Amino acid sequence: MTPQPGRLAVVVKGWPRLSETFIAQELVALEEAGLDLELWSLRHPTDTKIHPLHSRLRAPVRYLPEYLKDEPARVLRAGAKVRRLPGFRAAWRAFCADYARDRTPNRARRFGQACVLAAEMPTQTAGLYAHFLHTPASVARYAAILRGQRWSFSAHAKDIWTSPEWELREKLDPAHHGAAFGATCTGFGAAHLRSLADRPDRVDLVYHGLDLDRFPPPPPRMLREADAPISLLSVGRLVEKKGFDRLIEALALLPDGTRWQWTHIGGGALGEPLRARAESLGLAARITWRGACDQPEVIAAIRAADLFVLPSRVAADGDRDGLPNVLMEAASQRLAILSTPVSAIPEFIENGVHGVLSEDTPQALATAIEALAADPAHAARLAEAAYTRLIAEFRMEPGIDHLAGRLRAMMAMR
Repeated sequence: MTPQPGRLAVVVKGWPRLSETFIAQELVALEEAGLDLELWSLRHPTDTKIHPLHSRLRAPVRYLPEYLKDEPARVLRAGAKVRRLPGFRAAWRAFCADYARDRTPNRARRFGQACVLAAEMPTQTAGLYAHFLHTPASVARYAAILRGQRWSFSAHAKDIWTSPEWELREKLDPAHHGAAFGATCTGFGAAHLRSLADRPDRVDLVYHGLDLDRFPPPPPRMLREADAPISLLSVGRLVEKKGFDRLIEALALLPDGTRWQWTHIGGGALGEPLRARAESLGLAARITWRGACDQPEVIAAIRAADLFVLPSRVAADGDRDGLPNVLMEAASQRLAILSTPVSAIPEFIENGVHGVLSEDTPQALATAIEALAADPAHAARLAEAAYTRLIAEFRMEPGIDHLAGRLRAMMAMR
């Protein structure tokens, strides 16, 4: 185990969160690689369950004031302390420049949270690392300026595609107290961020990959008969970019002779309208809404299904998936995959080789489901190819080794 110079403050939106298993996987692996972590969460947890992976993290977790008005004394103490820091004037100027372009309560809250973070971080903190390039990175950036330390980020999907360009450029520019480096989990996202950075090597492509030690070997899968019922499974939040509204419309278009059952796992704001739409289409009896589930429940559902369906699309506000880890989780259990060629999904799934990438229209999705249901042997070949690619190219370990090295180098540069 390689020693590292001091403690790394990790800023996250919330901890723990069921929908962000990839963050838990990374932090546990970084800790096991020898990094001394301390988590700073902007929000308190709302999920009623946790994954077993969350319990493996040994790092202390601190919660910043979710709303500044909730802890006024703590915020005032922090404000008084950071005003004496050499970096206060520079941090205040950076905040004022940002606020002039984004006059929102959220922007003010970011600076207040950063003041608390900078005031309360222990003296052995040697650098900051933010998961997501929007709000968490803003808090990390302001706190790093206040403390005169370096910071870095990991960018994913929504934070890249819904943040204003001026903010992305400045978070990538040392002249504006930008990050020492950033990592992102898709080639698609990396190319975009590199086009905005002062130099391309400021952004690293680091696939999350999958920690295969957390998953059982794939089950023996019997080839189902072409006319047998097909069990469809989707895992993902009920939000626009996941495309489940179009999948429901697609299910209504399947021929009467196609016998199917769809199970959905995940929470989300669109739950009620989607359930109502399924009811109005006469599909309710063939759909199981399981809500949020922990990792063992998700794995069990994957092992029991015949086809994994994730109809991702670009939302109206530009939000979109990166490379959803759940696709790799499905591949780990040799489950055939139907998805869409959105964002970085083709970086893992080549259409017709490792799965099927359909257009995200209801008719196209229905046609793809019908074809895969009618040819179980083809679906099995696709699943085997995805599993082989996962094992060969998408393991977690290479990315963790690279990221740990970058973080150690950042912390060593005072």
